Amino acid sequence: MAEFTMELNDEQKEVRDWLHGFAADVIRPAAAEWDEREETPWPVIQEAAKVGIYSLDFYAQQYFDPTGLGIPMAMEELFWGDAGIALSIVGTGLAAVGVLANGTEEQIGTWIPQMYGDANDVKVAAFCSSEPDAGSDVASMRTRAVYDEAKDEWVINGTKTWATNGGIANVHVVVAVVDAELGSKGHASFIIPPGTEGLSQGQKFKKHGIRASHTAEVILDNVRVPGSCLLGGKEKLDERLARAREKAKQGGERVKNAAMATFEASRPAVGAMAVGTARAAYEVALDYAKTREQFGRPVIDNQGVAFQLADMRTSIDAARLLVWRASWMAVNGKPFTAAEGSMSKLFASETAKKVTAQAIQILGGNGYTREYPVERMHRDAAIYTIFEGTSEIQRLVIARTLSGMTIR
Repeated sequence: MAEFTMELNDEQKEVRDWLHGFAADVIRPAAAEWDEREETPWPVIQEAAKVGIYSLDFYAQQYFDPTGLGIPMAMEELFWGDAGIALSIVGTGLAAVGVLANGTEEQIGTWIPQMYGDANDVKVAAFCSSEPDAGSDVASMRTRAVYDEAKDEWVINGTKTWATNGGIANVHVVVAVVDAELGSKGHASFIIPPGTEGLSQGQKFKKHGIRASHTAEVILDNVRVPGSCLLGGKEKLDERLARAREKAKQGGERVKNAAMATFEASRPAVGAMAVGTARAAYEVALDYAKTREQFGRPVIDNQGVAFQLADMRTSIDAARLLVWRASWMAVNGKPFTAAEGSMSKLFASETAKKVTAQAIQILGGNGYTREYPVERMHRDAAIYTIFEGTSEIQRLVIARTLSGMTIR
């Protein structure tokens, strides 16, 4: 087990500087254009693939970094560049984490490479959990998967929503109900291979922020997939469902479902994204306050502005430390006994919203225009308190974990 450290090693610093250079030289110059176009920035993803950032090898190296700091460091730098483009680059990672968290070694080796493609033929993947009537309330999920034993196939029907890369993905990972009586414990995850009949894109959403990232509904109409596409396999599923039924009879401990396993693993990474956006807005505001003059002196000479900047930087550093702690715990098998993963996402998400709003205030009227990037950063930051578990859900998870009680 790696010791917890707040200092990146030389190799990590080299990767950080490389990512920062890509964010500064490739992502930032393209940010405003793709935000306005509200389209997937395929040329930027292609460039990321060519240099090795958008690849299975790169994310595997960061994911298995024994310090746990590889992924949060990478996310912070890319999202410092631009949240919408960065999410287009890393969005496939959520589907990959879904397979890593729930799949067999064979499934991991088969499907994750197909999620990325290669530098000459870039692909993306989508993780599909939320539904029109079941976002945070995963127990209300309606998408059903029924096993056809005669053909060893699963038949899936339902509609997913808010899916990053939904409909344009090469591989979709879909969470569906296999035992409705067990509520959220009766869920399982399935791979939908490319070209599978019955899967189609529904509505593409026009969003407030992260507009360079494709978000859409995914419709599943009698989608049939081989039994081998059930993540973890049927034997493991049957054992898990049996335990859940027994626990339900006894009124015992909760059994984690497939979607929650994915979100739990990804929450610190989302926190790192928020840190990157907050840091970017803070740096713009700091530079502006030092160079903009009002009443014959730099704006930062006013305590009202200087103190805001002090609070902004303090909150950003605190958020990063919570993210790093949770990331280190996750990679070293330390249980989140105080919901540390949710803590990191909650604090970092709220920090991003607050810091980007403060940055606009410091820039005044300029900050409210699209001539300066803090306006876009503020719009982008709003998503962090919503996706992969709202701030309210994070507070609920933390409160339940701390108290051991079912708080509603």
